[in-house]
Amino acid sequence: MDSALIWEMVIKSLVLILALLTGFAYLTYYERRGLARIQSRVGPNRAGPAGLLQPIADAVKLIFKEEFTPGQAYKVIFILAPIITVIPAILITATVPWGGTVTIGGREVMLGIADINIGVLYIMSVASIAVYGVVLAGWASNNKYAMMGGLRSTAQMISYELALGLSFVGVILLANSMRMTEIVEAQRGLWFAFLQPVGAVVFFFATLAELNRGPFDMPEAEQELSAGYNVEYSGMKFALFFMAEYTKMVSISAIIATLFWGGYRGPFIDTMPGLGPLYMFIKIFFILFMMIWVRASWPRIRYDRLMDLGWKILLPLSLSLVFINATGILLNQMWLIPLLSIGAGFLAIQAINLSLRRKENAR
Repeated sequence: MDSALIWEMVIKSLVLILALLTGFAYLTYYERRGLARIQSRVGPNRAGPAGLLQPIADAVKLIFKEEFTPGQAYKVIFILAPIITVIPAILITATVPWGGTVTIGGREVMLGIADINIGVLYIMSVASIAVYGVVLAGWASNNKYAMMGGLRSTAQMISYELALGLSFVGVILLANSMRMTEIVEAQRGLWFAFLQPVGAVVFFFATLAELNRGPFDMPEAEQELSAGYNVEYSGMKFALFFMAEYTKMVSISAIIATLFWGGYRGPFIDTMPGLGPLYMFIKIFFILFMMIWVRASWPRIRYDRLMDLGWKILLPLSLSLVFINATGILLNQMWLIPLLSIGAGFLAIQAINLSLRRKENAR
């Protein structure tokens, strides 16, 4: 590997990290304004014009906020847990292509960090690591509420990771590759969200559970666990957990856009490859809005129903979607895939309704 290539990789990595950290800061502003709009409130409007400096004000507050460490905490793990949580949120984007190949200074530059042939497997592996930081934070705090939040996060991750992984399998079958750039190219004619709409929905909700976002934020349930696994954290340690959640939201949105919504592909992308990052930004922007909208609209569900949804609904549904994809590809009848998957999704919705009615009648 020559020195020019090493410098190229370092510069691209620094640019991506800076973009993610900036995106994290202003995603908090975006969410607060979006929630305020949905709930007929004003939202942040004091710090700077239209409240645009609110993320900077929040950062300054957290930097100067006094930090407390519980006397009976396991201090080394207590300090390392937020770091273990935030690093995978950044690493997970290493295989995401942000555009095609552009010419900069006479050199062909790929708008992405690493184009490896097991890109999907890399994403699945890194996504599973973040839960270790949450579990360790709950254990190291030496607090029963925090420990319960960490255990909930583990159980929740296992139940939804299976549906998430099987949703990846559907995309791999459709693209016949685990390389992210080839998955994007396979969507040149039709985005996978239209070919496999139910798979896109399953993947979206499985990632919400992976992120501990509402209505799947049971590890942080205030009415039960007083903020859960991070209840003993303050100052910059708490900020790292905050950063991990919102950075991972951006990263997961980029992955959803790549797997189901054509990635960086869009009008005139073949003649103007520099438009790729712009198309990715637009798609990520709308996917993030859907995450915010779900949080604003749906109440937190009971923990037993949360686990039932993962094990009894999403897991069988995702298994059936893999079978439907394989059948359509084997028969070379691609029109069967969206038709049968929508039917499977309808059956899953009916199963949810029957389960809820049964539990209501049992009271």
